[in-house]
Amino acid sequence: MIEITALKKSYDARTIIDGITLSVPKGTVCGVLGPSGSGKSTLLRCVNFLEPYEGGEIRVDGELVGYELDNGRRALKPRREIARMRSECCMVFQQFNLFSHMAALDNVAIALVKVRGLKAPEAREKAEALLAKVGLSNRKDAYPAFLSGGEQQRVAIARALAMQPKVLLLDEVTSALDPERAAEVLDVIATLGREGMTMMMVTHQVHFAREVCRHMVFLDEGRIVEDGGPDMLARPKTQRLRSFLRHLRLA
Repeated sequence: MIEITALKKSYDARTIIDGITLSVPKGTVCGVLGPSGSGKSTLLRCVNFLEPYEGGEIRVDGELVGYELDNGRRALKPRREIARMRSECCMVFQQFNLFSHMAALDNVAIALVKVRGLKAPEAREKAEALLAKVGLSNRKDAYPAFLSGGEQQRVAIARALAMQPKVLLLDEVTSALDPERAAEVLDVIATLGREGMTMMMVTHQVHFAREVCRHMVFLDEGRIVEDGGPDMLARPKTQRLRSFLRHLRLA
């Protein structure tokens, strides 16, 4: 579902992503680990094309992300095409980014109206079903100011799911939450994984990643240092990953 080949991304003279090659099969949850500044969030932003990339390529479901080939040269796709691809490869951020003047139900329904073109009654019906899916049926009329952080993040996930995405990108979605609220969000992600949603998840919740992720990668300085199944966290091959886990008091 996601095919990344020799990806390169720089800011000014600083290389952030340095030749990453990664394949995520359909229905797989891929956990992305690494220290701060290792390129984790930038990698997800490139997959969603919130960040353009200078080298290599990214394909989602076989389609080149962000660019098209014109006589062998790469050119930006039209904005409309980029927007369509983003709706099929949705990203959920650390911050919830909900509309503060809208109740939870309307925060989900607006995406269905504005992007998918549904009529308001149908959009609200689907939004109710999605809020039920993330365990928030009883909070559908609450405004963000009256929702806990975990509830707001679950609304954000429901809003992403409203697009019926091929891929869900999760960028440290529990980093701003206390352990109890984080567990609520992680339960939703685990359920989506069991249902076969393709996901890339940047996280420091290593115990959770061991349980949910079928594939894991460890980044450092913009490169993949190790990749494999969740057992790589129990038996790291490189000193760099051992050091990282030791700092997390996991090894």
